Amino acid sequence: MSTFLILQLRPETAASDDEYAAFLAKGGLRAERTHRIRLDQEDLPADLDPRDYAGVIVGGGPGCVSDDAATKDPVEARIEAQILSLMPRITGDDVPFMGCCYGIGILGHHLGAKVSKARYGEPVGSVTCTAQPAAATDPLLADLPRRFDAFVGHKEALQSLPPGCVHLLASDPCPMQMIRYGENVYATQFHPEADASGFATRIRIYKDRGYFDPSEAEALIEMCRASSVEVPQRILANFVQRYG
Repeated sequence: MSTFLILQLRPETAASDDEYAAFLAKGGLRAERTHRIRLDQEDLPADLDPRDYAGVIVGGGPGCVSDDAATKDPVEARIEAQILSLMPRITGDDVPFMGCCYGIGILGHHLGAKVSKARYGEPVGSVTCTAQPAAATDPLLADLPRRFDAFVGHKEALQSLPPGCVHLLASDPCPMQMIRYGENVYATQFHPEADASGFATRIRIYKDRGYFDPSEAEALIEMCRASSVEVPQRILANFVQRYG
């Protein structure tokens, strides 16, 4: 029960490896305490049970839950279906879960909330998150500042709080920055594992994926390097400490 299942969606090896290294470093994990699955390369084992792990961590990726199924990239569609196949057991049994960026769309979609590009997308960079009243007693957030900066960059977002969820963090551009379902199922719109170096890697890799004008890549990297983003990493560390 001390092993964490880490599910990754990024088909670019450099981005996937950097994200995995960040989960280890920022979460305070050793590689031997993780079961890493790159869903772009392999399917979930048929007998995988999320209850066999201390917790499940889902990384980010270039796919969008709200993309039209008829035109969705086949690999992204397969990844989405595989993660969604785990969600009934995760939410039904309140299995510790941390969905990062893409993960909040997966959780919201599973719970019946609208995930859309209509509103609340955020450009690549840092944004100030503000604690909502429930954050004061949440075990992952109680020792954190009420306001802090986090790295974001997403086209789609939750359009409202999913049924049964607790609202924990918000930003001015995007109200649903962190939510909780039950006692142990969490998701963030921001990237709790990201630092400036890791975000620079992602900016270079995804500069042609429609998040920003490719000509702005180096300026965005410099903006991230000038940002003070340290608190979100404590959320990931608190998750690992609480459940590991």
